Amino acid sequence: MDKFEQTWRWYGPTDPVTLLDIKQAGATGIVSALHHIPNGAIWPIEEILKRKQTIEEFGLTWSVVESVPVHEDIKRQTGDFKIYIENYKQTLINLGKCGIDTVCYNFMPVVDWTRTNLDYPSEDGSTCLSYSKWDMAAFELFILKRPGAFKTYSKSEIEKAKTHYESLSDKQLKQITDSIIAGLPGSSKGYEVDENYALENFQKLLNTYEGIDVDKMKTHLFYFLSEITPTAAEAGIRLCIHPDDPPFIILGLPRVLSTTKDIRDLFQEVDHPNNGLTFCTGSFGVREDNDLIEMIKEFGYRIHFVHLRATKRNHEGSFYEADHLDGDVDMFEVMKALIEEQQRRKLNGRNDLRMPFRPDHGHRMLHDLKNEGNPGYMAIGRLRGLAELRGLELGIRKSIQS
Repeated sequence: MDKFEQTWRWYGPTDPVTLLDIKQAGATGIVSALHHIPNGAIWPIEEILKRKQTIEEFGLTWSVVESVPVHEDIKRQTGDFKIYIENYKQTLINLGKCGIDTVCYNFMPVVDWTRTNLDYPSEDGSTCLSYSKWDMAAFELFILKRPGAFKTYSKSEIEKAKTHYESLSDKQLKQITDSIIAGLPGSSKGYEVDENYALENFQKLLNTYEGIDVDKMKTHLFYFLSEITPTAAEAGIRLCIHPDDPPFIILGLPRVLSTTKDIRDLFQEVDHPNNGLTFCTGSFGVREDNDLIEMIKEFGYRIHFVHLRATKRNHEGSFYEADHLDGDVDMFEVMKALIEEQQRRKLNGRNDLRMPFRPDHGHRMLHDLKNEGNPGYMAIGRLRGLAELRGLELGIRKSIQS
């Protein structure tokens, strides 16, 4: 019986979740990156092989690179962006020489995934990642005091944000600030430096995108992909862009991959099978106007990697990470649609049948409530998620066969 490759995000030798832990969880593929190499630098073959060997010593496979970071100069098309694009190409070539064929990346400016609380309490006593529109508004308007922020909110929203801000304690204000700034690439636990220093530098980074709107940002993405996709194809690598998280404008920054139209634009501009998608049900699922099943049907042939998680949203634009089989994502229909896509690939004679997926953003629960680790990437919550998703996949496949 066919099945998807079950993978697990691993942050490398310093990750509190070990490769042995991952093997015991039942995953066979590892999703990892060389986080110690600065953004924009070439990944040397010897460093790639070293990580690969470490993974393979546990009988596991380095299945997906997540991520080869895209330097901010490339996103802005400033400074040495052409040099960084050439470096990116060489990294893809080196990965291909080492037998790695799938590279996930994102094109989000300044921050990666952004949340306002990294330990939001759930009803069962576990904690999860969450995003509050009003926490973000309080941060932008009254903590960071971002220039132009008041223009992005209505009068009633500003009044509500001010009331919310005034209700927060100093501890809560710091928690919100640390959570948001934790989205900077390379951060995982927030800043422990002087808060004023962190905010000043954060604003400086935001200022570098002044004058870059969504359309301009898209042209930068299309240019980048037109440059690197031929190299990726020659190296035998499938590129898969991760959607914006959250999938709407925050902090005045442009977003380029949040909707069905964004994906369609991307594939029309760079129409190549190696230019693909990381289908993240959590990111896309935050928007009510995204029909996940129809997205799989339309773009499934370009899905090279899958993140499975569920979010629960409200009508105001806030959300939290639900359990993997709960929330607003119909995980049964998502899994069924992905299985049907895999079956189409098999009928069409394609060789990319493994369609690696990983459980994303698990809850902090049980003993992990007392342990330190990367928010959303503790062991037990993801173990629960993988077990649920594995069972769901098996049940659907059995029902299809019977």
